[in-house]
Amino acid sequence: MTSNEIRSAFLRYFEQHNHRIMKSSPLIPKDDPTLLFTNAGMVQFKDVFLGLEQRPYQRAASVQRCVRAGGWSR
Repeated sequence: MTSNEIRSAFLRYFEQHNHRIMKSSPLIPKDDPTLLFTNAGMVQFKDVFLGLEQRPYQRAASVQRCVRAGGWSR
């Protein structure tokens, strides 16, 4: 399978189990000075978690672009 086929299969599975499919958030979040970049797939839900917004669904799935930053030491 290609990576696109794997992503599509992942999303289809969750859609078949009553999840709302969400678009990926941008790598550089818009209108949010508290975030430098998207480091996990939850940016589009931040206001929901903070209690600032309610959504008409309870389950969601996405395939999120993200930046994984890290380092190592000796």
